[in-house]
Amino acid sequence: MLEVNSASPMPVYEQLIVGILREIETGELAPGDRLPTVRLLAADLGAAPGTVARAYSHLEMKGVLATRGRRGTFVVGPPPPRDVLADEAAEAYLAVLVDELGYSLSESIKLLTQTAELRKSR
Repeated sequence: MLEVNSASPMPVYEQLIVGILREIETGELAPGDRLPTVRLLAADLGAAPGTVARAYSHLEMKGVLATRGRRGTFVVGPPPPRDVLADEAAEAYLAVLVDELGYSLSESIKLLTQTAELRKSR
């Protein structure tokens, strides 16, 4: 089930993109599965319909989703390779670090390096 965190510095549409990609990667969503309508998902999440539409549109451009008129929006084809999914998620998080939180490039690199080292030591 998709969720968004309104307290997160990551924009809601990016949280939706990452969430949908994660569900495809884990098999919760498979090719041919129909997604909720924009209005229904927006209402369920307490988000604006335009926000959900923006996430769906982004994933359509990436070849992950296809909208088929009144029939709805569906997962298409095989999911992108894991590295593409990881790149999408990393891009979204880095955008938040730089754009929303004001980290410089060097600060972002330092933070990512520290996080990677902490995870290795576990």
